[in-house]
Amino acid sequence: MDLTEKARNGAASEQFLTFRLGNETYGLNILRVKEIRGWVPVTGIPQSPPHVLGILNLRGAVVPVVDLRRRFELASADFTPVTVVIVLSLHAPKGGTRECGVVVDSVSDVVDLDASGIRPAPALNGHSLANFILGVAECDDRMVMLMDIEGLLQQDLAAATERNEAA
Repeated sequence: MDLTEKARNGAASEQFLTFRLGNETYGLNILRVKEIRGWVPVTGIPQSPPHVLGILNLRGAVVPVVDLRRRFELASADFTPVTVVIVLSLHAPKGGTRECGVVVDSVSDVVDLDASGIRPAPALNGHSLANFILGVAECDDRMVMLMDIEGLLQQDLAAATERNEAA
């Protein structure tokens, strides 16, 4: 059930972790967040897409790390003390769950958003990244783009799974 269906069906609210990329604020479902870590260098993966920075050892688990600035085709920025990796627990392409880290400029808040206050995503002439915007909400006088982070990262997870199975 998407966000607009939940609003029509009278769903109360959902919690989203908000984060910044440049001047924009994005949100993702808090239930997908496993942990938030400060930036640490990762081990690069040869022949990976430019937005896949590499892998991180997270207590024995190998976690791919995606730079959302690069994934969104934004200008690159230096990693600073407030740059963080949000570690997510996502549904794997072939069942089960898979962890993935996303690098963002900074984390803002966890916000409760009423489903009735979430507007549908704008039509953006079929741009591929527009398909991963669930909706837009206003929070503290700013617009928050709510991301389908799982859908956005599925291709990256599927490719990483195929490389791991081939090895």
